[in-house]
Amino acid sequence: MFSFMNQISLLIILLAALVIPLAMARFKITFLPTAVVEIIVGVLLGPSLFNWITNSETLEILQNVGVIFLLFLSGMEIDFSLFKRKPTNLSPLEEKGKHHQPKYSVLQVATIAYASILVMSLIVAYLLKLSGLFSDIWLASILFMTISLGIVIAGLKEKELLSKPFGQAILLIAALGEVVPMVGLTFYASAYSPHSKSLWLILLILVAAALLFWRFKAFFRFFDRINKSTTQLDIRLSFFIIVALVTVAESVGAEGILGAFLAGIVIKLLEPHEETKVRLDSIGYGFFIPIFFMMSGVNLNLRELITNPQTLILIPVIFVGYVLAKGLVFSALKLRFKSLNAIAGTAMSATTITVVLAVLQVASHLHRITSQQSGAFLLAAVITCVVGPLIFNKLYSAEAEDLKKTTVHFIGTNLTTVPVAQQLAKGWYDVTMYTNNQHNYRAFNSETTIHLLDSLAPQAMIHNGVFDADVVVLGQINSEKNYELAKIAKKYGVHRVIVRFEDRNILDDRRDELNRLGVELYNTPDVNISMLRALIEAPSTMRLMTSMDSSVYEVALRNRRYADIQVRNIPFIDKVTITQIYRDKRFIRPSGGTSLKLNDHIIFTSSKAEAPEVRKELGKLN
Repeated sequence: MFSFMNQISLLIILLAALVIPLAMARFKITFLPTAVVEIIVGVLLGPSLFNWITNSETLEILQNVGVIFLLFLSGMEIDFSLFKRKPTNLSPLEEKGKHHQPKYSVLQVATIAYASILVMSLIVAYLLKLSGLFSDIWLASILFMTISLGIVIAGLKEKELLSKPFGQAILLIAALGEVVPMVGLTFYASAYSPHSKSLWLILLILVAAALLFWRFKAFFRFFDRINKSTTQLDIRLSFFIIVALVTVAESVGAEGILGAFLAGIVIKLLEPHEETKVRLDSIGYGFFIPIFFMMSGVNLNLRELITNPQTLILIPVIFVGYVLAKGLVFSALKLRFKSLNAIAGTAMSATTITVVLAVLQVASHLHRITSQQSGAFLLAAVITCVVGPLIFNKLYSAEAEDLKKTTVHFIGTNLTTVPVAQQLAKGWYDVTMYTNNQHNYRAFNSETTIHLLDSLAPQAMIHNGVFDADVVVLGQINSEKNYELAKIAKKYGVHRVIVRFEDRNILDDRRDELNRLGVELYNTPDVNISMLRALIEAPSTMRLMTSMDSSVYEVALRNRRYADIQVRNIPFIDKVTITQIYRDKRFIRPSGGTSLKLNDHIIFTSSKAEAPEVRKELGKLN
């Protein structure tokens, strides 16, 4: 049962958790992560200043659940596709493009960077022991090699870098900065815990995780076919896996947070729906995790820390240690990226808080660290989370490879393809046209960039770089020739091939083959029929399609800010008209009350001036 004081303390914490993000939004405080602000507020509300919150068994339980949920969600953040090597059987286009690729891949840069962190962490920990300020080399090493994946992701989202090579490199370094310390902490806890068992028993946690993954790997396919509104089976499964792996971890003498971390990885590998991730985030960051962060601040008694001269010296020394441990990340990032960006990435990699809190909690339980030392490590970590993002936001600028436009090559110049090429060239596209027809070349050469080819022989086109593009449009009237070139283009490795087919007989005979190859098809009769039908059903369509001011656009919703928001509540709905939503392989005709979902393909109309900003906002990967 809650005592009255427990209820008051919990009420104050929940009120603070509600007010903090509102105040940060109101006063536009973007340079501090929310977690850091919650720790600072916990310090102010605890015995360090106001003493409004007192620790209790109830709050300690909620704090422990909070750290378990935090590590669970951290496990879910790891994108294992980043660790995959690129396939060795490259297409001719990929092989050709490899010569223009940077010498070092994202995976190589990140691996070198984190290897340097491991080495530097051991060196800095040894120097710290020599100074006489902290004697546990292994615990210090684990703390110095940690990186806060959550803060890194937030910073990369803000700059829209999650899908860019630079962002992926920093993300992979941060992922290693959570996985490796967690493994190190497991062995450390097993070595020093009074309840430790044989180290080989820790493998049982991995066996249990593998068995749970194997048992439930088809869960989300079955989940689609049942009523979910009242059962919330995906959330029940998540909690079952968390409790199961935490129980197994503690049973074999490991820490429960390792089981929680592995539970997050298992759920991630099960490929849950975006809605599942959103609901789990809501439970964690809506209730348990703010309690954990604020209670970490409450337990940090600054009055005691500042009265100890050794602790006052230890705080800046540890901060320098966090920075030095990540110092060689600059050299690794410099292998591929600009110097200022390498500094920015190093500063972001120096941020650490999440795993530090977990490690300090475990070390305290094992009595391997004093409250003074724990407070010094925590305060230094808070400082990294303030300084790191500030430097990152100040120094980062776009890499040249991120500014590359989508390359579109048209084969065939006529009254259909030339106007399209002209309009695309005004946007985010690098457009080139090719033809072997001298008459057409003379007629349209003044209108756009056209290269005259001696012939359309495949080898000659490959030699002239016609297929060296992101998108190839075969717009000639000769269907047989388009069919042959489409197959060659796909075999060459062109990502998107769009083909004009006016001969229905050829199209009907070869449609299945072309669909299998991933070739996109169009022809004049079908386009005209579709336009006429649309004109009858929606009389404004023709005016829209032929307008010089407005047009139809498509964007995949990636911005979580707009997930589960009704169409009528989109802030810029007055600038766009959403005509269709393509979701789960079917079209939805939206109303004002239709809620948007992540990965929806939204088809909308807008002015050509405002459309780029709308597409950027909806497609922002965060």
